[in-house]
Amino acid sequence: MTAARLDPGRARYWVERWDRQQERYMPDREARFDVLGDVLIELLERPDPLIVDLGVGPGTLSGRLLTRLPGATVVGVDADPLLLTLAETVYGSARFRTVFADLREPGWFAALDLARAPDAFVSTTALHWMNRSPLRALIETCARALPPGGIFVDGDHLYEGPGGPRLDSLGRALTARRAQRVGTATAEDWSAWWSAVGAAPELADLVRRRAGGFEHTVTDRPTAGDYTDFLRDAGFAEAGTVWQYGDDRVVVGIR
Repeated sequence: MTAARLDPGRARYWVERWDRQQERYMPDREARFDVLGDVLIELLERPDPLIVDLGVGPGTLSGRLLTRLPGATVVGVDADPLLLTLAETVYGSARFRTVFADLREPGWFAALDLARAPDAFVSTTALHWMNRSPLRALIETCARALPPGGIFVDGDHLYEGPGGPRLDSLGRALTARRAQRVGTATAEDWSAWWSAVGAAPELADLVRRRAGGFEHTVTDRPTAGDYTDFLRDAGFAEAGTVWQYGDDRVVVGIR
């Protein structure tokens, strides 16, 4: 995707402000990023991996992975033109590019136009916007694309669902207590960030382009168990949770 004319300094300002508002909901967000990077460093078999960031948003996970894995190339895919432009303006390089595509649609993988099979699919705080059926289809596509030993790693708010209402309540409470302790509970929230974006002159064209875009409505939310079940059913040899605090988890599938 070609970035609109946006000053890199202002783009970085909005990305860093995004980071702060996300910490309101994920007080251990940086620890989650560390775990995602650790998983890749531990499991990737080649020094120049090709990584696909699912729901890349403004590129905060990709940016950290590019630093931690200096030989890696990352392709980020998302359906929000504003967030994609922020990502490309801040992180765009020979090692990072973005693609506009909806992960819920069957053509998203072909739109990536990859030169070879990816070594890993990664995601953070994005796939929880998917219902069970499109999530299953997404994971099946990832399984078909990966070679043996390939990796799927997702960090997100994941829940037990109907089988564990008290555990889910406990997970949310632990995350909220953690946010109070580390001082992120009063950070700018999601709606305030988007309101500020809507009022920013430098983002006006991008705001118009995203009008009526991605629908953030989930009517059939996957459980944490669904993620591991879908991974195994799709052909991943192993799947499980490798890290958790409160309702924040990192799930890994190894092809």
